Amino acid sequence: MITFKELYSNLDELKKVNLAQRKKMAIRMKKLTKSSSFKAKVAKSKLKVAPPEKLKIKAQKKAKEKIISKFYPLYKDMPLSARVKVDQQIAIKYGGAIAKMSQKLIPVMKAMEFEKVKKAKEAKANA
Repeated sequence: MITFKELYSNLDELKKVNLAQRKKMAIRMKKLTKSSSFKAKVAKSKLKVAPPEKLKIKAQKKAKEKIISKFYPLYKDMPLSARVKVDQQIAIKYGGAIAKMSQKLIPVMKAMEFEKVKKAKEAKANA
């Protein structure tokens, strides 16, 4: 019998969802963002600095955006299937570059995060 640890050892496999599931999640999130409890949660989260794991993910996204804007300027105009293909090519071809760029972007993202929190606290104090 397979153990729990063996089943959930590779979390990357669990994060892959198909297009229908993605659309369902988008609809659910759209409804959720309208609720007052969610708005309060978001306002509270703006007053905290994101943990290092989230900063790393943000830096990776920023690095990927830079690669996309440089090598695939028409990315936003592409259909979804073409974007999926381009994402796969980027992961294969520019994965190392994205990793290096994200490491250099982490201090920048951290500074931006502190600035965001500072502005949110000032806005709360002024309101």
